[in-house]
Amino acid sequence: MIDQPDPHPDMRPLIEARDAMPPAKTVAEQRANWTRMSEALRAPYPEDMMVTMDAAPRPDGAVPLRVYKPAGANGSAILYFHGGGFMKGDLDSGDTVAWGYAQETGAVVFSVDYRLTPEHAFPAAFDDCYAALEYVAGKALDYGIDPGRIAVAGDSAGGNLAAAVSLAARDRNGPQIAAQVLVYPMLGLNLALGTAVTAADAPGLTKKALSEYWLLYLNGAEVTDNPYAAPLVGADFAALPPAFIHTAELDPLCDDGVVYADRLKAAGTPVTYRCAERMIHGFTRIRHTGPAVKHEFDLLCGFLKEHLDP
Repeated sequence: MIDQPDPHPDMRPLIEARDAMPPAKTVAEQRANWTRMSEALRAPYPEDMMVTMDAAPRPDGAVPLRVYKPAGANGSAILYFHGGGFMKGDLDSGDTVAWGYAQETGAVVFSVDYRLTPEHAFPAAFDDCYAALEYVAGKALDYGIDPGRIAVAGDSAGGNLAAAVSLAARDRNGPQIAAQVLVYPMLGLNLALGTAVTAADAPGLTKKALSEYWLLYLNGAEVTDNPYAAPLVGADFAALPPAFIHTAELDPLCDDGVVYADRLKAAGTPVTYRCAERMIHGFTRIRHTGPAVKHEFDLLCGFLKEHLDP
């Protein structure tokens, strides 16, 4: 890491949870570590929140969804896509973030359990997330949701999926998306540039890990020209949903968010950009452990409430 400030004190629980993970070489070991860390940072959802399961159909099966309905749900919805480099993560690892969105915005949140690499390379995860969007929009009335008040949100790999689904919904004349929230998104910027170099060994995520995640997601390829795989390679960023792009200062992915925000703005898409100073990749996982992190999460939820308001 080159000329980087010390992490914010609120990052301590996340750094300690990551440092407690044993060395991992295999995919199974990495997933086990991810589960262990997620459990250490997890917070139980409120007792008055209704949590159920559903599934969105896809041609060869179904995409599991965990549905969070807060007390006083207001008729809006958020599809949430968890992080994990497309290789790790599940409904449990994303639980605390997912129910946080529901609690703070009043929206019904659908957490999407998309397929992972290396078993399923692109476009499996993208296809699952788009299928979930179509399903939720089609079932909106059954859930008491206004189909015009559906947002997408994701962090890291999930930020990629939220951006890609937004692009596809526009291109395919698909369901209306009211807003997109991309948190430290993994969008496909050249790893030889910018913060991928200056923050290559940041405590939350490393450039080496990013390279491995991309190779698995792209089925061994180092680059792609498909914007649904890497949204930054797209050519048209107009007529997309209003975006909140939230990066962490101490993160090799920081510039992915900066560049994507600039391209959306240049195309006339409304963008709110914020960099969480001295924070590391994954900070929303600990939104409940410190005031500075809570403030960052509150800003995301405030944006969603603004754009999901009837």
